[in-house]
Amino acid sequence: MMQNVSSPWSSPLCPSPPLWHFDWAEAFADFDWVKPMIDCPQDPVFHAEGDVATHVRLVCEKLISMDEWRGLNETERNIVFLAAALHDVAKPECTVIDSQGRISSAGHGQRGAQLVRRILWQGDGFAKSPPPLFVREAVSALVRFSSLAFWFWDKGDPERAVIQTSQCARLDLLAILAEADAGGRQCRDIGDLLSKIEFFREYAKEKSCFSGPYPFASEHSRFLYFHRSSSIAQDPGRHAYDDTRFQVTVMSGLPAAGKDHWIKENAGALPVISLDEIRLKLGIEAEQDQSRVLKSARETARSLMRQNQSFVWNATNVTRYMRDPLIRFFRDYGARIRIVYVEPLRYEELLKRNASRPNPLPSRIIEKLADKLEVPDLTEAHELVYVIN
Repeated sequence: MMQNVSSPWSSPLCPSPPLWHFDWAEAFADFDWVKPMIDCPQDPVFHAEGDVATHVRLVCEKLISMDEWRGLNETERNIVFLAAALHDVAKPECTVIDSQGRISSAGHGQRGAQLVRRILWQGDGFAKSPPPLFVREAVSALVRFSSLAFWFWDKGDPERAVIQTSQCARLDLLAILAEADAGGRQCRDIGDLLSKIEFFREYAKEKSCFSGPYPFASEHSRFLYFHRSSSIAQDPGRHAYDDTRFQVTVMSGLPAAGKDHWIKENAGALPVISLDEIRLKLGIEAEQDQSRVLKSARETARSLMRQNQSFVWNATNVTRYMRDPLIRFFRDYGARIRIVYVEPLRYEELLKRNASRPNPLPSRIIEKLADKLEVPDLTEAHELVYVIN
């Protein structure tokens, strides 16, 4: 789903043919997320052009002048343009200045992906209505991996970095964004940056994942590549024997997103392990210690898995940090993992649904979870289902 960018969608902010008109102040100056970038410094060794807002403006201007960007279809152009405008949105939050005066912003890509998700889901003037999930997540993924082309070869396993990213982001679009990023800088090593981008393009093409996800031999082969440190992790082309014996459906989504409704309509007679129901049974509030709730849920799951019984695990699971231990737990018992991610089209609808519940959660809890939200991707499970309701 994240790779599907053929359905037409556009933002009124994105320049369009034949004029390709773009005015930074006209398009973005009034947005709340722009203002912190104006006062955010950058290390002059790498960004002599000035503050973050100046860099982002130059990146957008470079992007819309590129024939490669103009040659994309309408939806692809919009995705890359929004990624260019938002790729450093988290720098103000992540920027630190050390004792020698050097400036860095470690982690701003990962944090930026989360901020992009909130900004686009809540609208904020980018379009008359929030973009479709596949557009929003495509933009978020480009922001998350915006610097990949510059550093992938310097990491311990460049092949894995490229293959893993291809499951979440279009690498051809990432290369266009990286070239615009380089063109929006003033630094001594521009030539080196452009050479790295070209090498990244050729490497991704060699690995057959430049314009789409790496083609694993099967869903199970892909799952093992990302979840086991065995020989298959060194050979992504291997067709792994599928020894799964049952399926665990892991629900994911903010409170009031519609997970219970999906289960009612689609789970049939499968057992459902609901953390909300266990909390209610044990008399434990959502903000209290959840160790007893999780222990009870895991004991039930363990009993079902020992019988090779498929079931549904119903909880919010809104971050990878929450999902990873569960997936390891289920995997070790031979489960095939399906993640079902659910959300309403509009964020406001989520808040209305929560308010209409018999026991609504405090809004601060939903806001906190929404701020941390990481939509599941193909590296996490055998199967991924996105539900917009």
